[in-house]
Amino acid sequence: MRARTPRVYIHTMPKTCPLRRFAKAAVSLEVFLSVGALGGGGALMLGPRGEIIPLPLSALKGSPFETYFAPGLILFCVLGLGPLVAAQLAWRRHPLAPIAGLGVGVALLSWMTVEVAIVGYTNSPPLQPFYFLLGAVITCVGLGWWITLQPVSPRSG
Repeated sequence: MRARTPRVYIHTMPKTCPLRRFAKAAVSLEVFLSVGALGGGGALMLGPRGEIIPLPLSALKGSPFETYFAPGLILFCVLGLGPLVAAQLAWRRHPLAPIAGLGVGVALLSWMTVEVAIVGYTNSPPLQPFYFLLGAVITCVGLGWWITLQPVSPRSG
């Protein structure tokens, strides 16, 4: 009887192209936004009456919210978890990643617009101007990335 030699299978990972500039920028910006939104949203949910982040409940007057719990939940889910999903799509080179990045930027701009409409504008500390700018940059990165991936049609004429 002859002894069998065990077979060894070597699996090599397929070579993937490196992330492009727009994808790298999107992942970085989305993760940065996500960290802040997860922390801010979590703090608002854990201290909905301003116990952790010292925000007066009077700022919510005229809004549909009595405490900061619901805004914290929205912030946590939409601008905390949403950008992480978008960053994951970009990291995996998914074809919807540019649209997801564009959506994150538009969501942040919308959030900031509603926040200013309800709570009012403040630049002390300059968080609102900073996040407006961040939303504009993320939107431009997503839009630029999406445009660069569109097929170029031949000009007629």
